[in-house]
Amino acid sequence: MFLPNQRVVCVNGYFPLGIEKLYAELPKEGSTYTIRDIVPGIGLTGDEGEIAVYLCEIKGPLNAHGIERGFRADRFAPLTTIEERAEEELFLGLPDLLPA
Repeated sequence: MFLPNQRVVCVNGYFPLGIEKLYAELPKEGSTYTIRDIVPGIGLTGDEGEIAVYLCEIKGPLNAHGIERGFRADRFAPLTTIEERAEEELFLGLPDLLPA
């Protein structure tokens, strides 16, 4: 999953109609964010079992119990930097470069 301070990109910026009444700001698809915390989540219908994330860049509203509302973790993917991608490509290409 994710770790605090990990950079992520929003891969699902589609939210149910009316949700904007609860949040001052919502994650935008393609934008990058920093994970502040990972917590057990409860869906809008009260279903348990979701994993939610809090973002450094967006503060969610408090629910009826005074707990901050987060965003479903599956809306985000780890941000791969150019350096990480280059290292991965180099690593994957190394076996071809080694003598048989």
